[in-house]
Amino acid sequence: MLDKIKSADATLSRSERKVANQVLENPDAIVEASIQQLARLSSVSEPTVVRFCRAIGCNGYHDFKLRLARSIASQDKFFFRDVAATDSSRELSAKLIDSAIASMQHIRNQLDHQSVDAAIDMYCDCERVEFYGSGGSGLVAEDAQLKFFRLGKPAIAYVDPHVQKAAASLLDNRALAVVISYTGKNRDVIEAVDLARQAEAPVISVTRTGSPLARMSNINLNVDVAEDSDMFSPLKSRLAQMMVLDILAVGIALRGGDKMIEQLVRATTAIADKFVE
Repeated sequence: MLDKIKSADATLSRSERKVANQVLENPDAIVEASIQQLARLSSVSEPTVVRFCRAIGCNGYHDFKLRLARSIASQDKFFFRDVAATDSSRELSAKLIDSAIASMQHIRNQLDHQSVDAAIDMYCDCERVEFYGSGGSGLVAEDAQLKFFRLGKPAIAYVDPHVQKAAASLLDNRALAVVISYTGKNRDVIEAVDLARQAEAPVISVTRTGSPLARMSNINLNVDVAEDSDMFSPLKSRLAQMMVLDILAVGIALRGGDKMIEQLVRATTAIADKFVE
């Protein structure tokens, strides 16, 4: 929840930002605070607090406090600790695994399930799907292609920015673009999405709440985990993106019923002879 509030900062009004700052400065105290107390601490009205809660995807103040409490609890149990050159392999393993667990817990607590349902509907209505991503997100896009092509519709991933733009310009309203970006600010990806929207193709983004990419998309599947270092591979965001796309793929497969199960079995059987006994 704290990462989500930070991500949404640019989309909040000035008064809503006052509430956000209070929460970020002392989240443990806010969990125990009433809406009247938070409004007084932030020097805003109670309706402003409610608007803030809705702006970050909560149904109201009670829902916001529950999500905040879960977020704090997960951080207490599993938190990221910067790796150091003096770390043993045991210490390094513990830090990275704890970080990955915290990321998954964060996604479980913060994912917008209405958006997931809407994304499943959008996939079911399309004839083909294309995945766009660059850098680490490009690897996630390619992984998504391997999952989604088995679901019965043509699926392809593009990671080259020039090819992304060319492909996006050739989309139509029967195609679906799924765009993956940690920051949601990658210029090449945003330009590709702009071309996709001009072509009237629906767009699902997997990115941070309130980012430019999220605002351009028809549906955003929010991934608001925070990376702690630019020096190492973006472990947490990549795992979170993959998890969100796994949820989407499995949801689509379950929606397909027996016909989808038969199709998945055929795809698995087709490569069964490639494995040694």
